[in-house]
Amino acid sequence: MSDSLENLADQLAEEAAAMNDALAGKTSGNGGGSGASSGGGSDNNGPKDKNLQLILDIPLRVTVELGRTKMPVSELLNLTQGSVIELSKLAGEPMEVYVNEKLIARGEAVVVNEKFGVRLTDIISPTERIEQLK
Repeated sequence: MSDSLENLADQLAEEAAAMNDALAGKTSGNGGGSGASSGGGSDNNGPKDKNLQLILDIPLRVTVELGRTKMPVSELLNLTQGSVIELSKLAGEPMEVYVNEKLIARGEAVVVNEKFGVRLTDIISPTERIEQLK
């Protein structure tokens, strides 16, 4: 069973590296994940692209954490409009981006077209992400 987990971890690491390369623009294609690419080497990517297609439609919960705090229910019930909640992080510290409750990146808040967003500044390496699964 340990061997099968190691094989799965290796496969996930390879897929993560391929996705990171694709996001960084190192691979050709239109970004749609169609599996079509130009140039040599497309025969080597066929099975990987097919395996990746199997997981592209899986829904994931993405959470961006600005900070944390603990408070008793009595304090929570006393909150009103304009109340300030002190968080564990200082202003300017990076926010954490979680996927299915696993840390995958850190970033900073940005405003784009009058909407808030997160600019990723540090992506957790695939090896570190696999370690979190253990």
